[in-house]
Amino acid sequence: MQIHTCMSSDVQTVSTDTPLRAVAQSMATHDLGSIPVSENDRLIGMITDRDIAVRGIGRGLGPDANASEVMSKEVLYCRAQDEVDDVLQNMGENQVRRLPVVDDDKRLVGIVSIGDLVKARPAQGGQSFAKVTQPSELHSQVLA
Repeated sequence: MQIHTCMSSDVQTVSTDTPLRAVAQSMATHDLGSIPVSENDRLIGMITDRDIAVRGIGRGLGPDANASEVMSKEVLYCRAQDEVDDVLQNMGENQVRRLPVVDDDKRLVGIVSIGDLVKARPAQGGQSFAKVTQPSELHSQVLA
């Protein structure tokens, strides 16, 4: 089974110059914990609610700071034609709950959550979900 069969193609995005206030409002409105940053339909970053708190507020940035100031630029993603089992394994190993889905030109075409994949593959999904929910050994957020 391929990712395109269980991904959501209705993806909320922000641009690099979107103020953090608007990013947070979009997250609240759509009940999101993370939101992709795109430019000309291409995925260029990701922002989580934790990025806003730690990289934004924690460093003294205000609500008018741009998304580019807190976004993660190295983003894990998958492709629409990737196999669900492979993506589940990747999510478990990297302890991520959501992955943007891109096409061959790295254009954002969807997003897939661990919940979407657990529904598609209950047996395998449970194992990956268990890995994702375990605390990581080293936290990657560092204040500069």
